[in-house]
Amino acid sequence: MSEQKIKDPLHGITLEAMVKSLVACYGWPVLGSRIDIRCFNSDPSVASSLKFLRKTPWARKQVEKLYITMKREEARSAK
Repeated sequence: MSEQKIKDPLHGITLEAMVKSLVACYGWPVLGSRIDIRCFNSDPSVASSLKFLRKTPWARKQVEKLYITMKREEARSAK
């Protein structure tokens, strides 16, 4: 039996890893302008962001969507 290819681009990626990658790529100010939530705009930190995102599904979905977009852009620029 052959192994199935995992199609979920977020498989194995923690929320913390996503936030850290987004901050490294965009920085807090740009991240806060792309996803307008207080934990990105007012005294931002990874810990406060994780706390908020774990309790707020709509915000987490936006972070996941931006992370996927960032990874696709990185893959395109690497070609």
